[in-house]
This record gives sequence, structure tokens and C-alpha cells, in this order.
Amino acid sequence: MSSQDVEWDLPAKPRHECGICGVFGHPDAAKLVYFGLYALQHRGQESAGIVCSDGKQVLIHKDVGLVADVFTEETLQRLSGHMATGHVRYSTTGEASVTNAQPFLVTHKDIPICVAHNGNLVNSIALRRHLEQQGSIFQTTMDSEIVIHLMARHMDRGLLEAIKTTFTCIQGAYSLLIMTNDTMIAVRDPNGFRPLCLGVLENGAYVVASETCALDLIEAEYIRDVEPGEVLLINAQGLTSSFPWAPARKSYCIFEHVYFARPDSDVFGFNVYSARKRMGEILAKEAKIDADFVMPFPDSGNYAAIGYSNASGIPMEMGVIRNHYVGRTFIQPTQSMRDFSVRVKLNPVRALLTGKRVIIVEDSIVRGTTGRSRVQSLRRAGATEVHMVVSCPPTRHACYYGIDFPTKSQLIAADNTVEGVRDYLGLDSLHYLSLEGMVEATGLPRDHFCLACFTGEYPVEPEPAFTKEVFSDCGC
Repeated sequence: MSSQDVEWDLPAKPRHECGICGVFGHPDAAKLVYFGLYALQHRGQESAGIVCSDGKQVLIHKDVGLVADVFTEETLQRLSGHMATGHVRYSTTGEASVTNAQPFLVTHKDIPICVAHNGNLVNSIALRRHLEQQGSIFQTTMDSEIVIHLMARHMDRGLLEAIKTTFTCIQGAYSLLIMTNDTMIAVRDPNGFRPLCLGVLENGAYVVASETCALDLIEAEYIRDVEPGEVLLINAQGLTSSFPWAPARKSYCIFEHVYFARPDSDVFGFNVYSARKRMGEILAKEAKIDADFVMPFPDSGNYAAIGYSNASGIPMEMGVIRNHYVGRTFIQPTQSMRDFSVRVKLNPVRALLTGKRVIIVEDSIVRGTTGRSRVQSLRRAGATEVHMVVSCPPTRHACYYGIDFPTKSQLIAADNTVEGVRDYLGLDSLHYLSLEGMVEATGLPRDHFCLACFTGEYPVEPEPAFTKEVFSDCGC
């Protein structure tokens, strides 16, 4: 495998999908959502937005950029009301633009409808084609807009019935917040691909968020997860829960525990920090290596490295130092300066590495675009042996549920053996955590997870052939 085989403009790691946060029943709802989005910034860094309502007037502000860049004190003061829904986005379907920024807000027959979506609809092409043939005009390239168009066709039957009918047509991963001028509704797909949790503030206001770290920041008490297949309606009368669709096999995205979620969050009922540390501990049993110290590349692999070090008895050191001031505006180097882009973010500690045998602990290898340069930098700094252990199995298959590796061609392990990846990265040895070990670390049964990116077994098949039968059950 040559360097020309890797697309340089692709990130080395999978990028997060999206994060959502909603507050109902607090006079500073928009400001609380702002802080909730701040906690969820890791889930999407392309755009951010908030929609709020005081029961009559609905206001929106969204733009491209990080949460801190999109909102100011003045902006948040204008977003008044007791309920608000927010979104941070990384585009898995639809390009990055202000138009595609969420939440998505429309008015249908004088009723405002707002949607904030985390996930990916796997039959969006067929749905969009059908709706356009029926006269729908789309404003964006987002799959999330499909929800609005489907709901509008059934709003005369009431909000809950419109939601029930809409999601009968939709297939794939979705944790959503839907808001009107006086009601907030949380919806989670029957497989439960993406996390969604419910909390309550001291004054009794409800909070819905992608991860519990958002609840922690605004001092909301965690109540429970929104269940797979649940529709949770929140209004002035309180909470109303329903399960309008047939239950499906749980298919939690295990990459939330491996990489996506913040380590201080509890996801799918298990703490992420504990899961990652446990992955490292199991990895130490599966991959026994004689070395001088264990090290992560900050910040990926930090927690698995702690577990590996503890279980193996090999000390952990920080063999590279991260520059925390390299932001999204950093001027990218030219093709001939590719190594510079690695060094500006992470710099080896030569005094620590000289003459040492090191074990790098990584959380995942997806594209391998920067891994080789990082390994070379350790060798130039004096490391005599460089081994790598990875706290998940080889990622060999595309994801259709909200992660940005939709084609196998982007995955270094798809057409390469472990030895081939090892040689390309320039390692002395490479070891992946077993599928069984990864699942064991989460504390949940294997049949609760979507493992498609490792096994190729998809819980929900993407983009079925477009037929009229797809829509016969929902009357679209």
C-alpha cells in the first residue's frame, strides 16, 4: 500500500454525527440549551442552532461554526421562551452550509414545526424521490427535512398521529427532537442506534439530550434513557410516553463507547470512561507485549491506555504532547508538507522516547491517514520499537447510520490484512481487540449492539429498491 492509496483530505478518525438538546419549562431555556450544546460540541463542529418558543412566538438562530462562535450574549437574550431545542451538526447527509444547519424550522398551516435530528435515514433517497414526485419542494439536501414533509401530510390528524404515521415510512437511525409552539417531542428509532436521555432540572423543567454530560453541565438530574421506539411528548400537562411501532432488535452503536461519546457520559446505561478503560484491560490480556512504557496519542486512546497499563503492569507515559491551540482555522499545509500538519498538533518527547520500546494505545484505526506519520515521528525521536494496540476490531465495513465512512474504500482495514496495515503504518506489531472483548467491556449483551462496521451484518438494510410498496402502509 503506497501513500497515494490514501486520500489526504480525509480525516484520520471518524467524525461525529450530531448532538441534540432540548429544554421544556424553564424561563432561560435557550441559554440552558446553549450550555447543553457546549457539552455536546464533540458530536458536531460544523454548525449549531437553537429554536425557542414562549408558547406563541417561535424564534430561531443558527449558523456555520462552533457553538461559541454562533451564539453571543445578545443572541441568547433575543431567544426568549420557556422551551428550546438545539443542535450541533456534522454532515453525514447534506453538505455543510447555513441552509443545512439544524434545527430545521417550517410553518405549516400556521403551526411551526421544528426538527433536530441525530442519525441517518437509510431510505432517504427513495423517500425524497417519492415526495418530489408528489409535489414536495425541498429547501435543503438534509435527510432530516424528509421528516417535515411527511409530517405535514398528516398534521390534520393530530401531532402524535402525524409522528406515528411519518416514522412508519422511515428506516434507519434517528434520535430526534420535534417542537411546535407549545409541545416538545422526543423520538428514538426502534433499534435505538443513537443515544438519547431524559433529565429534570431543580424547578421541574425537563431536559432531553444526546448524552448525560449535557445534563451534568446544566445540573439536571438524569431520569432515564428515552427507550428505543419511544415517542415522549412533553407539554404543560407533563410527560406522555407511547410506543407506536413494533419493537425491533436493539442495535446500539458500539462506536459511541469506543470513540464518539464523551468519557464522562453514561451511554446505553454504562459509563463510557469505564468501558474504554475496561477495553484496555482486556486488550492487555489478549495482546501481551514486552515494552518500556505504554502511551496514547492524546486524546484518542487515553482511557484504554490507562486500562492497558494497569492490567499489564507496564507504566504509562505521555510520549507526545498535544498543542491545544490548533483549531479549525489552522491553515492546512500543502501536499508536500503533510508531515508538518501532524507535528503541529502532536510533538514527541525525545528525552522520553530515546532508546525505548513503546506501545501506542489507539481507540480505532479507520483511514490510517496520519498513523504512519505519527509512527515515523516516534522513530525519529529515538524509539527503538513501536507497537500498537487498538481497543476495537478492524473497521472493515461502511456505516449507514450516521458515521462518516459510508464506503469501504475509505477504510484501511477493508482490503488489507492486519499485517498489511501494520506494514503500512511502519509498526513492529499491531494488535486489535477482539469483538468479544470489546462487547464484554460495555457490560451489555452482544445482541444489544450494532456491530455492522466490524462484521458487515446490518440491522437495517440501506436504501431498499424504490417501490410503491414502501409507502403503502403510511399513505404517503
